[in-house]
Amino acid sequence: MLLIASAGLSQAQAPVRPSGSLPALGDTSELTASAERRLGDRIASSIYRDPDYLDDPVLGDYLQSIWQPLMAAARARGELGAELDERFAWEIMLIRNRTVNAFALPGGYLGVHLGLISAVENRDELASVLAHELIHVTQRHISRLITKQNQQMPWLLAAMILGMMAAGKNPDAANAAITGAQALSVQNQLNFSRDMEREADRIGFGVMADAGYDRQGFASMFDKLQQASRLNDNGSYPYLRSHPLTTERIGEAKSRLQLEAPAPLAVSPEAGRARLVHAMMAGRAHVLGNAGVEALRFALAEAQRVPAAAVLTQRQAGALYAGTLAATRLRDHGEARSLVDKLKTAAAASPLMAQAVELLSLETDIAAGRAAQAARLSSVNSRAAVLLQSQADLAAGRPQDVSDRLQTWVTSHPKDAMAWQLLATAQGQQGQTLRAIRSDAESRVAQLDYGAARDRLKAAQDLMRSGRDTGSGAGAHIDGSIIDTRTREIDQLLRQQALQEKLDR
Repeated sequence: MLLIASAGLSQAQAPVRPSGSLPALGDTSELTASAERRLGDRIASSIYRDPDYLDDPVLGDYLQSIWQPLMAAARARGELGAELDERFAWEIMLIRNRTVNAFALPGGYLGVHLGLISAVENRDELASVLAHELIHVTQRHISRLITKQNQQMPWLLAAMILGMMAAGKNPDAANAAITGAQALSVQNQLNFSRDMEREADRIGFGVMADAGYDRQGFASMFDKLQQASRLNDNGSYPYLRSHPLTTERIGEAKSRLQLEAPAPLAVSPEAGRARLVHAMMAGRAHVLGNAGVEALRFALAEAQRVPAAAVLTQRQAGALYAGTLAATRLRDHGEARSLVDKLKTAAAASPLMAQAVELLSLETDIAAGRAAQAARLSSVNSRAAVLLQSQADLAAGRPQDVSDRLQTWVTSHPKDAMAWQLLATAQGQQGQTLRAIRSDAESRVAQLDYGAARDRLKAAQDLMRSGRDTGSGAGAHIDGSIIDTRTREIDQLLRQQALQEKLDR
C-alpha cells in the first residue's frame, strides 16, 4: 500500500539545515493532523489484533531508549512541531516478522520488524532507520501521498471507464487503455515517493547526528539492507522504483559523511558494553521471531559453545542471551540457568548489561516455576521491570503487590494494555470482580478496540445491577461511578467514530 512508507534509506547532497518543517517539498497535504491520526488509529487497531503484533516490554524499552533521543533532536531542530507532537500517537509497534524492514503509518505509528533488530550490529544502525521513518511522519509524507492519490483518482477513473466502454468493440484496446491509465498514475506516484525518500534521509541524517548517534551507522545500514535481501536492487529500471538504487544510496551516504566534520568517537568501556547490550537484544529478537523447534535448538547449540568468561565478544553475548531464551522456550530450564549465569559473570562490571541480564534471569525463573524463590529485581523503574516483576508476583501468589504497583503505573501510563491486563488478573485473584472487568475494558481501550471495551463495561454494569458480590466492598459505589462514567465516554467515542466514518465515505 502507498500508505506505508517502508525503510529505504537514501542521502541527498544538500546540507542538513536546522530549520522548520518541510524544507524541501513543501506541505501540499490536504489532510489535517486530526484526520491523519484517525486514519492511523484505524490501521493500528487492526495491527493490535493481528497475531504477528508483539508487545515485548524488553525490546520495547530498548527501542524507546533509541527513539526518545531522536524525538528530542527533532523537536530541537524544529522538525517536529507542537501540533504533531501533541496530536500524533508516536508509538512503535513490534511485528513478528523476520524480514529486515520498518514502516511509518499515518498518525505517528511506526512498525519495526523483529528481523531488523536482529540484523543490525549496533544502536546507530537502528537509529538511522528510526530517524528515517520519523521524518516520513514529521514531513507529512503519508498525508501527501493520500492527497496525490485523491488528485489522480478522477483522471484514472475516467480512463478506466473509457477502457470499459471500448471493451465491446476491441478488448485489446480496452485493456491497453486501463493498463496505460494505471501505469501513468503509478509512475507519477513513484516519482513523488523517491523525493520523499531523499527528504527523509537528508533530514533524518541530521536528526540522528544531533541525537548523539554515530553517523557512520547511516552508511553501514545501507550495506545491511543490501546484504539482507537486495532491497530495491533487483535489476528493474531505476525510474520505476519507489526508492533510489541501494548502490546510489550508499554512495550518497558516504559522500555526506565525507562532507560533514568528523564527530569524536566514544571510547569509554561502557560504550563497548552498549554494543553487547545491543547484541543481546538482537539475540532476543532473533529467538522471538523464529519460534520453530529447530531454530531454537540451533540457538541453544550456539550458546553452549560459548565458554564462561569475564569478557565476552559481541557475538558471544548475543549467542548466550539467545540461547538462554531458546532453552527456556524448549523447557530446558537447567540449561537456561547455566547460560544466564555465564551472562551474569560478564555483566558484573556493567550496570547497563546487568539490568538486561537481571530481567532475563527473572524471565527464566518464571518459566521454570521458580517465581516464589526468585530474587526481586533490584530496580523497578522501567516498563519491562514493572511488568516482569508483576508477572513474577502473580506467579508467586502476591496479587496485592501487583495491584499496588500497577495502580500507580496505569495512572501515569493509561495506554499500557499489558499493564491493564496484568492488573485485571491481580484483581481477579483477589476476588475484586468489578475492578477486574473494568481493568480488562481499559486494556481494550488502550488497543483502540472500543466496541470490546464497551461490552466489558456493560457486563460490569449488569453485575452491579444483579446485586451479586462484586468484591469492591465499601468502595463499590466509587467503582460503579467510575464504570458508569467510562461507559458514557466510550459510547461517545463510538458515536463520533461512526459519524466520522460516514463522513469519510
